[in-house]
Amino acid sequence: MALEARWCYRGDPQEEQSAPLVQFTNGKLKSCDDMNFTLYKNKDTSNPRKKHQRILNAETDRLSYVGNNFGPGALKSNTLCRYFVGVRDKDSGEMEVYNAELFHMQPLISDDAVDEDLSEYLSKTYREKVDLCIEAFGTNKQKKALSSRRMNEVRKEVLNQAVSNAAENIIETKGMDAIVNDATEDDKEDISLVLPSCHADAKRLEDVYKFDDFISPAEYEALKGPAATLVNITSEEILKLTEEKSYCSFMLDELKCLPVDEKKRDRKIRCLWFLNTLIKLSFQKVVKKKQAMGPDCPHIISNNLVKNFTALSYGNGKLQNMVTASMKAKIAAHVIALALHINQFQTDLTVLQKDLKLREGRILDIARAMRLKITNSKSLSGCEDHKLGTLCLPLPVYKAPIGQRKRKMD
Repeated sequence: MALEARWCYRGDPQEEQSAPLVQFTNGKLKSCDDMNFTLYKNKDTSNPRKKHQRILNAETDRLSYVGNNFGPGALKSNTLCRYFVGVRDKDSGEMEVYNAELFHMQPLISDDAVDEDLSEYLSKTYREKVDLCIEAFGTNKQKKALSSRRMNEVRKEVLNQAVSNAAENIIETKGMDAIVNDATEDDKEDISLVLPSCHADAKRLEDVYKFDDFISPAEYEALKGPAATLVNITSEEILKLTEEKSYCSFMLDELKCLPVDEKKRDRKIRCLWFLNTLIKLSFQKVVKKKQAMGPDCPHIISNNLVKNFTALSYGNGKLQNMVTASMKAKIAAHVIALALHINQFQTDLTVLQKDLKLREGRILDIARAMRLKITNSKSLSGCEDHKLGTLCLPLPVYKAPIGQRKRKMD
């Protein structure tokens, strides 16, 4: 049998004040123990439109909420229908019913806080803004990558700080004048670090820059495979390779005038293929150890090129083989020396400069440091001035450019 109850309408719980019912926009209220409510009413009781205006404020430890029964944010349902709240007495079974009014509670953020947060956000870089989005909405993979990158940045800052402290200690210990003098002496030796071994006391031209210093017997043997594809190359095939830009200009020009003798022809092609590979290496920035020069390059040659013509550098959280500026100069010097062996110890520096994509002054400095005699010549077409580098005995004395260190320090 259904329970019976009787109810009694009591009107407003307080004089001219309905019972407030609250509804939060951003969730449901789990507990009201830590929340304080304050109800404000309009003082103008003589105005029939204003005397019923109410503002309800709710305070928590984290946010403040506000709701009202007037203005644009008020609920229209308060004017279209009536709300009641009932309180039932379990003992007597009587329910007392009171008038109620619904308040839509919204978070209240002060203007000062908004301005402060906005100015702080606008001052951040694009990268920092993206990181904030990843922190809030990113996938687990994105958050893991962000955390890893920040750890690397911390390590980089620690490393920079350690280097800075070490530099300060050296300056305090040796003094700035001594350091400048040491740097000047080092600058004289810098060029020798990128040049191939020069035997200045040699009696023959082929012994000044020895062939085995560039291509070891094991590497020369490994070049047999790549060179075999070019031994019987035709003029039509050379024209096709020129159009495809498969090889550097120096190599393509030399392929047009290969020796008739089979042994000399094979030797020249092996040297040209190695020279072209060196030039290709100079265009790379980061070199991967696995198949660094492509699948056609013999393993021993690829490994030795990475070992001798790249520098280890720390980046992206790992050690990398980099072709730095000094390594590019080293490659250029070895290319010049190898070209001398190919062309009877005289080579067109202008062609090599264009293949290596260097400034003319840069390749001429390297050639002079290698003790070559520089002369002017016309190109095959007769339209361009070319620079020739010739190795001759006795070797000319190399004079370092005056003021080079001063320009660098400026």
